[in-house]
Amino acid sequence: MQTDAIILASVKRGLPAPDCAVLGTWKLQSYVRERLSDGHRHNQFGDSPDGYIGYAPDGRMYAIFTRHDRVAPRDAVPTDEEGVQLLGTMVAYAGAFSLGDNVVVHHIDTSWNQAWTGTDQIRHFVLEGDTLTITTAPYKSYLDGTMGRSILVWKKVR
Repeated sequence: MQTDAIILASVKRGLPAPDCAVLGTWKLQSYVRERLSDGHRHNQFGDSPDGYIGYAPDGRMYAIFTRHDRVAPRDAVPTDEEGVQLLGTMVAYAGAFSLGDNVVVHHIDTSWNQAWTGTDQIRHFVLEGDTLTITTAPYKSYLDGTMGRSILVWKKVR
C-alpha cells in the first residue's frame, strides 16, 4: 500500500487535460461509511443524500453534500441547537485538485470544517461511464471513533 507522501508525489499538479474524464459536475447518489475492523457499512447521511462535486478545467473543485432530511430552522437564523444539527449533517469544501492514476487530491482552501482548510485530502476513484465512485483514505469517525472510509457514488450531470 502506498503512503500518503508517495501518492502526493505521484499526482500531476497544474491544469487537467482538456479531455479529462472527471471534469464536470456530479450529483451525489450515495454516501456510505465502511468500518475497517469488520467491513460494516451504513448510509452516513441516510438513504438519499443531496449534493454535488465539481471539477473545473481551471484546476479548481468544490464539494457540498447534506442529509436529505435535515432540520428546518424555525427562523432565518438558526438557534444554536439547530446550527449544531445543520453543521453535523453537511460536508462542504473547495480548493484546487491534482490527478494521478485513479487518485485525485483535493487541496482544500476553504471548508465547513476549519481543520480541513489547508490540507490535502487523498481520494481514490473509479470512473465507469457516467458513474464516479470516490473512496476516502481511512480516517477516524467523529461519531464513534472507529477507523473507516467513506465511499461516495456520483452521477455525471448532463
